[in-house]
Amino acid sequence: MKRKGAFLLLMMMITVLLSSCWSKKELTDLAIVSAMGVDKTKGGSYHLTLQIINPGNVAGGIQGGGGGTQSPPVTIYSASGNNLVEASRRASSRISRRLYYAHANLIVIGERMAREDGVNPLMDALDRDPEFRNTSTMVIANRTSAADLVKTLTPVDKIPANKVMKTLEFTQRKWGETVKVSLQDVMKGLQSPGGEAVVSGFRLVGNPQKAQKLENLQESAPEATLRASGLAVLRKGKLIDWLYGGTARGTVWILDEIQGTDINIDWDGKKEAIAYQTVRQKTSVSAQVKNGQPHISVHARVEGDIGEMEVPVDITNPKVITKIEQALRKEIKKELQKAIEHAQKDKADIFGFGEVVHRTRPNQWKKLEPEWSNLYFPKLNVDITVEAYVRRAGLRNKSFLSGIKENQK
Repeated sequence: MKRKGAFLLLMMMITVLLSSCWSKKELTDLAIVSAMGVDKTKGGSYHLTLQIINPGNVAGGIQGGGGGTQSPPVTIYSASGNNLVEASRRASSRISRRLYYAHANLIVIGERMAREDGVNPLMDALDRDPEFRNTSTMVIANRTSAADLVKTLTPVDKIPANKVMKTLEFTQRKWGETVKVSLQDVMKGLQSPGGEAVVSGFRLVGNPQKAQKLENLQESAPEATLRASGLAVLRKGKLIDWLYGGTARGTVWILDEIQGTDINIDWDGKKEAIAYQTVRQKTSVSAQVKNGQPHISVHARVEGDIGEMEVPVDITNPKVITKIEQALRKEIKKELQKAIEHAQKDKADIFGFGEVVHRTRPNQWKKLEPEWSNLYFPKLNVDITVEAYVRRAGLRNKSFLSGIKENQK
């Protein structure tokens, strides 16, 4: 009996410690936010645009109701306030559900706000909220407002926020002129010695008014689409420049964020005659300080395949392969140099060279840090070394054009 009594007492004590459903959240009471856009109004207040998922419409696509009406997969709500918290509270007065930010995977900052006020004032509110994830992707609206990007309906990907994130992911993997960065990455960059960071840009191509209508999804060639566009350079939180093309790719390369890209080289008098597809790449950065002057070394190693040849080339000849590899090294080095020169002109150490000096030469960094951005970085001596190798040639050795040339002799 004593054992039974002790057992019952133990069970009662354990029951008291069990958690209950005190913090439960019913799905029918939540407005799930998938994306958030932040702009600055002419009056100086924050304008918040929220992209909220319509669960029923997402599950079944764009459904027709009993009366023949159609509903989009997302609904847009917006509000303004003196800060993000106030704007969010005001937006809740227009929604019959509680705003739920745990699934907000995308933050869009308007270009005007990024240039004039910067992103620093937003960071505290975004990072302080326990419901908001600092792994959410951040982009800067290029040549448009954040509201226009968030309101755009996109085909294929029902939720526009997912379209933006997947586009960044696959563009980085295949082309290399953009990089997917999170809120946490941006905060880390802005807290670095120089206070610089890069954020991918996104732009609206087409009519903003048509981008918000269902008719945009019902065309095989939508009149308004979203596309990745450039890299935004942030210095002390403010947008100071945009990087495009080879300059953007060179920047991503030095940051060691290249996952895949194509390099075109000239051959036999023809421009961009050979396409080279990278398979593996690695970039390392080291620093030295000699006589009080910093010196940076960048080493990039690339392996890849031949993707296309528009001229007759005998790649079974080792000497030809060596010549192709030399041309590739020259082309890649040119892009890296172009990216570094552009950053030095902007006085923006977006590569984190100062952090490398700080990490490897902490004592000498104390003397360099006060004038790093204005004096040392713009005149920094950077030694670039590139190794490029051709590993495979696809399903052909000789090009198709080589076979035609031989048969016509």
